[in-house]
Amino acid sequence: MDIAAIRAFFMWCTIINGGLLMLSFLVCACAGDWIHRIHSRWFPISKEAFNMAIYCGIGLFKMAVFLFNLVPYLALVIIG
Repeated sequence: MDIAAIRAFFMWCTIINGGLLMLSFLVCACAGDWIHRIHSRWFPISKEAFNMAIYCGIGLFKMAVFLFNLVPYLALVIIG
C-alpha cells in the first residue's frame, strides 16, 4: 500500500466519522427529550444524569475521531 491510499483511507474515515459526530449532536440537540423518554423506560435515569452521559459520550467520540482519524490524516498530508 502506498501513502496516497492510506491518506485516502484516513480522509474518508475522518469524513464519515465527522458526519456521524454531527448527526449524533443534531439528534441529541433536536430530539434529546424524546431520546431521554425512550431510555428512561429501560433504565431509571434522571434528565441531568442522561444529559451528562450523552455529553461525555459525544465528547469521548469526538476525541477518538480526532486522535485516530484526523491526526493520522494530517500527518500523512504533511509528509506526503
